[in-house]
Amino acid sequence: MTRYEDGMRVRREVLGDKHVDRATAAITDLTGEFQQLITEYAWGTIWTRPGLDRRSRSMITLTALIARGHHEELAMHLRAALRNGLTRDEIKEVLMQSAIYCGVPDANTAFRIASQVFAEEDAEN
Repeated sequence: MTRYEDGMRVRREVLGDKHVDRATAAITDLTGEFQQLITEYAWGTIWTRPGLDRRSRSMITLTALIARGHHEELAMHLRAALRNGLTRDEIKEVLMQSAIYCGVPDANTAFRIASQVFAEEDAEN
């Protein structure tokens, strides 16, 4: 299996087919190489490493996204964290921890986004 194939498999497992299908359907001449890069590098190289489980990788990713203010990615990775086995209470604790180390305003925004994501997840189930 190639790094791209490994990355696509993990990307689908973590983010879900719906998200990945939407992202790949939107590929253009401009974005095609970027999509290949993130599939191979982020998903095929980093997320496939054996040193951390996916739950841990999700916690780290949530914290980094909160710290950097990447709200669109945060919503996507909150869904991924649930898919990777984090409970809502564990996600709440990650957000609480981020309030201290990333800042209260960033955590406040993260709680708002998490509330929206959880409501969407409840509506789908």
